[in-house]
Amino acid sequence: MIFYEEIFRTFNQRKVKYVVVGGFAVNLLGALRTTYDLDILTELSKRNLKKIFDILTNQGYKTRVPVDFISIADTNTKEEFIKKKNMKAFNFYMDYEMKAVDIIIDTPVSYEEAIKDAVKVKAGGLVIPVISIDNLIKMKKKSARTVDKLDIEELKIVKKLSEKL
Repeated sequence: MIFYEEIFRTFNQRKVKYVVVGGFAVNLLGALRTTYDLDILTELSKRNLKKIFDILTNQGYKTRVPVDFISIADTNTKEEFIKKKNMKAFNFYMDYEMKAVDIIIDTPVSYEEAIKDAVKVKAGGLVIPVISIDNLIKMKKKSARTVDKLDIEELKIVKKLSEKL
C-alpha cells in the first residue's frame, strides 16, 4: 500500500481531474525525497472542487482555513486569496495522523498545462497522473526554497538518466 492510496483510488473512481506535484511527485518520478504531505494541482471547476472536498472530508480531513473551499473556482476569489492572504495552497489535514493534502492555487503551471504532458505512474495497483519533470522544475523554481533547489538538481539527474534509456 502506498501513502495516500485511498485518496488516489477515490479520485480515480470519481474521475477527479488532478495531477500530483510537489515532493510526492519528486518521489514518483524517481528521486528520493522525504515528504509527508500530498500536493495536488487540479482543475478549478466547482464540480471538480466539490468532488475533492467530499472525498477528503469523508476520509476525515479538515480544512485549515475557515473559508469556502469551492469558492476558489471563482478566479477573482482565488486571486484575492493569493494577493491579500498570501495563500499558495488550500490545506486539508488530519488531526490524528501526519497527513496533509494541499490543493495548489498559486502556481506558474496551470492544471490545463500540466495534464497535457503528465506522466502516468503505476503504483500500488493504481495509475496516478504526475506532473512532468519540466513542469515540476518550473513550479519548484518559483518556490525557490532550499528543498526545491535540491529537488531541481535531483529531477535534472532523473531526466538525464531517463533520456539515456
